[in-house]
Amino acid sequence: MHILIVEDEKGIVDFLKQGLEEENYTVSTAFDGAEGLKKALELPVDLVLLDWMLPKMQGIEVCKNIRNEKSNLPIIFLTAKDTVQETIEGLKAGANDYIKKPFSFEELLERIKIHFRAKDEAKILTLGNITIDKSKFQVLVDNNEISLTQREFELLEYLIKNKGTVCTRNKIIEDVWDIHFEYDTGVIDVFMNAIRKKLNLTKDQDLIKTIRGVGYIANDN
Repeated sequence: MHILIVEDEKGIVDFLKQGLEEENYTVSTAFDGAEGLKKALELPVDLVLLDWMLPKMQGIEVCKNIRNEKSNLPIIFLTAKDTVQETIEGLKAGANDYIKKPFSFEELLERIKIHFRAKDEAKILTLGNITIDKSKFQVLVDNNEISLTQREFELLEYLIKNKGTVCTRNKIIEDVWDIHFEYDTGVIDVFMNAIRKKLNLTKDQDLIKTIRGVGYIANDN
């Protein structure tokens, strides 16, 4: 697997590059946003580690531009920022995850492995007029293809696989994000809002309902 590190602090880049190469990952690096965007779009990378504060182009803009071209490329923000608003901003820009500096290499490695974990056997899933084809990473609404990010796709797939059952935010974090430590479950709402907008679903529409204070439930009727 090929990982791109976009980070302007050489010490951090060297530390991450050495650790990831010891784990048998192929690693490319970029020290500013413009170079990072160019490499993300031109190289066959499988995941991007992206710093928030970068010269020439901020990480948030790099993320948006990558997402416009590569909808399912995992992007993990490396950030010293820790406010809910900034987290939401990053996720809305298309990031799959974020990790706050300073972080341990072991924690980062686990986050990376989550995104590389082998998928279940491909199959077709349906919910009302929504169809998911896992083998093609494709979502159709009334036979019209809808573009979702990797994390949006995984969340929608999880809800449909568990339709008829209330999926709590904590359970979603554990099963979809594969995170078993304290984590801000409010990020799920950000992804759900994006999914509803793309699928043209209203908040109270029966296909995916919000269970206030608990989570979500998918139903065919």
